[in-house]
Amino acid sequence: MKQTLIIFFLILISCKNEEKTQNDEQTEANKTSEIVIDQSVTTMWNSYIAQNPEFKNTELPEFDFFHNNKEDAKRLAELTANKKKQASSGLLSLYKQYNLDLPKVGSKQIITDFDGKAYAIIENKSIDTIPFNQISKEYAQLDMGTDSEPLKKWKKAHWDFFKNFLAEIEKEPTEDMKIVCVRFETVWPK
Repeated sequence: MKQTLIIFFLILISCKNEEKTQNDEQTEANKTSEIVIDQSVTTMWNSYIAQNPEFKNTELPEFDFFHNNKEDAKRLAELTANKKKQASSGLLSLYKQYNLDLPKVGSKQIITDFDGKAYAIIENKSIDTIPFNQISKEYAQLDMGTDSEPLKKWKKAHWDFFKNFLAEIEKEPTEDMKIVCVRFETVWPK
């Protein structure tokens, strides 16, 4: 979900900074509305529903990547597929600012790399809103996919990430900023 926020924000910024004629705006809107789906996404979903026929009438779930760059997105997709990463974190204020729905328990998502290649299907198990300075070591371990100083690494990585993102909208992170903490289970591949 946090990647969706990032992509949405980047689209907003790029659109705001360009001068466009009315025809250019219509062409850009058409391009933005065209979503290119990597074949691996539909192949993975079809494999999942072949083994879980109770989902055969379910729409293709949202698909997205973690983080904002190619290297980290692939690393986090691999950690998710290997069931080492089982949580994700987003900034509540950004959900509110962009009027986005919070993740829901039970919803599924296909995790991809930065280029859209499917790695795993996850199902949300719990969603909590927790102040940044109250994140637990256990949660950090689930989100970071490591047991080597997970809380220290989580705080540094997420502080830096949120700080850079918030700078774009001229805001600063705070120790008590609310984090949307999503615990999930990798349900595919088994």
